[in-house]
Amino acid sequence: MQLMDVDKQTYRKNTNLVIMGFVASLAILALIFGAILIHFFGAPASVSGESTGNFHLNLIGVILALMTCGGVLNTQKHKPFMREVYYVWRLKQLHNQIYRKLAKIKLAADNEELNAFIILSFYFASLKQVYTLDNNTLTISTVEKDLAQLNDKIAALGLTASAEQFEPKMLDEI
Repeated sequence: MQLMDVDKQTYRKNTNLVIMGFVASLAILALIFGAILIHFFGAPASVSGESTGNFHLNLIGVILALMTCGGVLNTQKHKPFMREVYYVWRLKQLHNQIYRKLAKIKLAADNEELNAFIILSFYFASLKQVYTLDNNTLTISTVEKDLAQLNDKIAALGLTASAEQFEPKMLDEI
């Protein structure tokens, strides 16, 4: 996966719209699906204030709403409107994969393995990009410091390693 330029304002606007749309759709669809299921399969109304035992139908309504909203998002992920949102989502997934192997990757970097330097270059550069897009000003300085130290080590060893060289399959080789 290659890093791409993302317009911060477009990303923030589209992400907020997607989140608001998802939450609103989920709530409305859960109510609709729950009401439909209760109408057809629910227990008859009883004395006010007593439980009707329709919790499982409401839960199924929420699950159906979640599946519907997820399916709609899945069909829309390649549309131009979702370009930045989907890119950052995939980037965050890669961050999780790298983070789970970070100890091994750092050990491989200590052993001067080129792929480890490439993975770390991508990891720190992409973290910096995501932190900038998400306005995470608290930890971005740490990432910048780690990236600078990594670049100094790569230069001191006379190697060429950059984020552009990263391929996700490299994670399987570490």
